[in-house]
Order: sequence, then structure tokens, then C-alpha cells
Amino acid sequence: MRLTVLGSNGTYPTAGRPASGYLVAASGSNLVLDMGPGVYLSMLERVRRPDAVVLSHVHPDHCVDLFALLAAIRFGDPDGWGIPVFAPPGLSDRFAAFLAVDADHALHRVFDFDPVGPGDRRRLGPFELEFGEANHSVPAVVTSVEAEGRRLVYSGDTGPGGDLERLAAGCDLLLCEAASQGDPPPDRYPYHLYAGEVGALAAAAGARRLIVTHLVPTLDPAVSVHEAAVEYDGPIDHAVPGMEVDV
Repeated sequence: MRLTVLGSNGTYPTAGRPASGYLVAASGSNLVLDMGPGVYLSMLERVRRPDAVVLSHVHPDHCVDLFALLAAIRFGDPDGWGIPVFAPPGLSDRFAAFLAVDADHALHRVFDFDPVGPGDRRRLGPFELEFGEANHSVPAVVTSVEAEGRRLVYSGDTGPGGDLERLAAGCDLLLCEAASQGDPPPDRYPYHLYAGEVGALAAAAGARRLIVTHLVPTLDPAVSVHEAAVEYDGPIDHAVPGMEVDV
């Protein structure tokens, strides 16, 4: 199983750095985790279309490029309709409302929306997917992807709590948001993680490798990696577009 970082910026893209999006490949199949702005074009450098998409939640920096994929498949790839999209309940309704379309629109045939939540499991080709609760400001999921005897866990957006530590237990790679740096203040925003918290979580879960991602673009990634390394003594990287990792 191989991970390719398509985009990793938190909150918004910058030049050459799309927002959240990750390509996971195994046994000839391709799964995309999140499609933030800029991710579709980055994906096209590797695959024409994914075999499935997981959207962790409805915030634009994680899902807006699904609109680009919709248009490309709808008008340019008649054999590509029916792509499974695993996402929290209600996300497909949000997309339909934004487009002002009804249930007969091609949106619902180009994509096969499959609502998932904590405890749900899905099998797609070589991929075994398990979803857990994320602690975020909208319904969101953390995702475990297992294939070829290896397992990757992706946090999406989450604060402390939820199912991330449980799902990450013993994983080969934890791909985890680290939106903030320093010591969390008493009035901290509860729906994102600090880099030190990410390191502590990876250590507690026994993750074999940690990649921090979803950093606010104004932050120095070296600081985030250092703060995570204070708590976690395994290998740590910062996700950058184009990075390829054998899980």
C-alpha cells in the first residue's frame, strides 16, 4: 500500500500546495481521502479517476474539489459513473443544495454516496475501511484503511477525544492533523489538535510512523515536527505535496 500526498494545507491552499487530499494505492486500486481545493489537479498527475473517495466532513478545505471531479466525470468520462463516495450522513444533501438540484440530477449517478459513521466498515477492492468518531464542529469521521497487510489511519479534522487513538492503535502509519503549535490554552479551540497532542496520541496508540498534516500555512512545519517528537520517538514527517510513502 502506497500513500501519495496530493495536498496538505490546513484551512486554505497556497501556491503549489493544495489543501487536504491523499491518494492511497494498493493492488491496482486507488482511493482518495478528502478533496480540498487544488487536489483534483494534483490527482490528475497520477490517476484519471479514483476507484472511490472518502470525505471526512463537509468543510470546503476537505471536499470542494469533488465538484471538479463531478464535472470531469459527468461530461468527459461516461464509463466512469458510479464512483463510491463514503462520507458522513447529510453531505450529499449539502452538495445537492449548493448545486440547487434534485434527486434526479447526475450528481447522484456520477457518485454513489454511501453515508458512514462511527463503527461502520466497508470493503472496496483490496481496501478494508473502518470509520470512527471525530471530535469536530460538524459531523466528521476518522478513517482506517487496511490493504496488503498494512494499515493507515487518517484523522481528517478532529480535536481531542473521539475514536482516533483507538482506531490508530498499532497502525503502520498515522496521518494526523496538527493545526496548532505550542501549549493549548484553557480556552483552546476544541476541534483541532496541537502538534504536541498529536505526538502524545501517536505514542499512546503505538503507531509505527507519524506524518503531521493540515498545518495552517503560516506555521513553520519544523516547529510542529519538533513538538510532536518531544512526545513521540518514532519516525515523523511533515506531509508535503508529492510525498510518496510505502505504508
